[in-house]
Amino acid sequence: MTTRSLRSMSLRLAASVVLVLFCMAPTPGDVGGCGQRRQELDEALFFATMNAIECDRCRECGLSSERCERACADDTGGRSFPDGCLPLVHDGEVCLRRLLDVSCGTFGSYVDDRSQSLPTECNFCPQEAE
Repeated sequence: MTTRSLRSMSLRLAASVVLVLFCMAPTPGDVGGCGQRRQELDEALFFATMNAIECDRCRECGLSSERCERACADDTGGRSFPDGCLPLVHDGEVCLRRLLDVSCGTFGSYVDDRSQSLPTECNFCPQEAE
């Protein structure tokens, strides 16, 4: 056998192993995410944690808005998941991590009084336009 044919055979073998490993993996939705079991997100705990993060980030970034004031007063402002929306714990973790990791400029757009936006990671159950 030549070196070239050995390399070609090794490459095919490696590609086959990778293909088999991908086929054996669970499909999205089989687990709660990253090996976690499926568990619904606790709404009260999520919004309390979100308030704490928002308050810390508002202070860190020197932002002042009504949303920052409510977060620092630990007032959820009536926030809740839409009816029929049942996000998982993993979804909440991803959302909160996003709030912690964005720049102050991006975070400012999330708490701006005039034009609040929502990170896509926190839009658990998007409402369809009617």
